[in-house]
Amino acid sequence: MDEARVGQKGRTGHRWWLKGERPRGLCDRRFEWAYLYAAVQPATGEDVCLVLPAVSTAAMSTFLGAFARALPANQHAVMVLDQAGWHGAKALRVPDAVTLVSLPPYSPELNPVERVWLYLRERFLSHCVLDGYDEIVTACCKAWNALTPERLRSLTHQPWVQKVTS
Repeated sequence: MDEARVGQKGRTGHRWWLKGERPRGLCDRRFEWAYLYAAVQPATGEDVCLVLPAVSTAAMSTFLGAFARALPANQHAVMVLDQAGWHGAKALRVPDAVTLVSLPPYSPELNPVERVWLYLRERFLSHCVLDGYDEIVTACCKAWNALTPERLRSLTHQPWVQKVTS
């Protein structure tokens, strides 16, 4: 599980271009954004994603509630996440069907969802100018819906995950 900021002040990403020249790109200097909250099951590619206006304990509680509702009855999930402040806040409401496990500090490379953010930014969310919050949300939803379970599995199923789950 992780969250990513998407907005008007985006990044350019990598593009194939002529050697010695810089590719033309669009740049937006406005400061409006939304946040993608997502959890992916690396073995199957099953996912839950929400686009929310902020990162906070309340937003994280909303996401955890949506995640728990997506679980089949009588199933318990272990969610691996980083140590962001709102992930361990005392006010965080964690459903009974979910257990949170924190990654070691300063180790984003261990979070499989980080590779999904990179893929989305490289393929769908870079080199574009988004005009306002509604367009940002639409772009986020369009990008996430373009992902297939097979793609999510290939992005998130890392060697260390296989060792832990087998």
